[in-house]
Amino acid sequence: MRFFAFQIHITDNCDQRCKHCYIFSGGVQKVLHSLSLDELREVVEKCLVMCEICQRRPYFYVTGGDPLLHENFWQFICILQENQIPFTIMGNPFHLDYEVCKALKSYGCEKYQMSLDGLKTTHDWFRKPGSFDCTLEKIKCIKQASIRSVIMTTVSRKNIAEVPSLIDTVVAHEVDVFAFARYCPVGREKSNGITPEEYRNLLDACDKKFKAYEAAGCETYFNRKDHLWKLYEYELGRFKIPAEAEADMIYGGCNCGNSHLTILSNGDIYACRRVPNSKVGNVFEDKLADIWFSEMERYRDYTKFKKCSKCELLAWCRGCPAVAASYSGDFYEVDPQCWKEL
Repeated sequence: MRFFAFQIHITDNCDQRCKHCYIFSGGVQKVLHSLSLDELREVVEKCLVMCEICQRRPYFYVTGGDPLLHENFWQFICILQENQIPFTIMGNPFHLDYEVCKALKSYGCEKYQMSLDGLKTTHDWFRKPGSFDCTLEKIKCIKQASIRSVIMTTVSRKNIAEVPSLIDTVVAHEVDVFAFARYCPVGREKSNGITPEEYRNLLDACDKKFKAYEAAGCETYFNRKDHLWKLYEYELGRFKIPAEAEADMIYGGCNCGNSHLTILSNGDIYACRRVPNSKVGNVFEDKLADIWFSEMERYRDYTKFKKCSKCELLAWCRGCPAVAASYSGDFYEVDPQCWKEL
């Protein structure tokens, strides 16, 4: 049975004010929300009901803010354990030590994801002084507790040149999984400053490093997360369209509309957290299954993709609709870093 992913923002509370944060972007003071324990219990129950209707297994990505700052965090993950729901924590390094990580493991935490948004000077500029060193330091206690350590990088003009060197850093610290995705401009910004040629060059440079490390027996898994990797591999002949592929089927690409919903700390439901205008309901006012089979239909009309609908890779790629929407406000607009000519 396939998984259905729920990204749950249990609190807005955080030790950082990252420059590219969706909550605090633009320097605007926001009201910080947190879901109460009763609300969290209700969210879990509603997610389970939806998965039963859709015949899927739930998977939770627990985040914030920093989820560990929620006053009922441990009670919440106990609820997940009682319902046999596997989960990943997406948070900060600041409140981790071996005992905390060991406790997380005992409740069923599979992965702990942290961010490195460049080398030390750049990362600490994005986040806060000392964050880079603290993140690297806490990888060890995550792994000692038998939780898979994940490092995620948000790529923009500010840090694109540092990504290849960052790969060397995560490998040296024996990170289990490394991936990167592109920055979605927020507020008044309309560009992450990366041209299609520059982004393809980045994929090429990273691919060479990934392959070299893999050939040397490196145990870090390089997750080619961005869907434009599929275009890159197609051009190199490493991905071939299966002869048995059905014309109306979707086999890969963005999970928005396929197997993912985001629930924010005030209960609002978003098709994608990275798409600001993608609110589709509220978990305390609407049935998740109703939203999935009604409001979410507009995110899976693949004929509306202005460029991808004309591309042979439609069923496997589609770039990043969130990046496209951040530029134009249109989920189906052209991915601004796609270099393919049609």
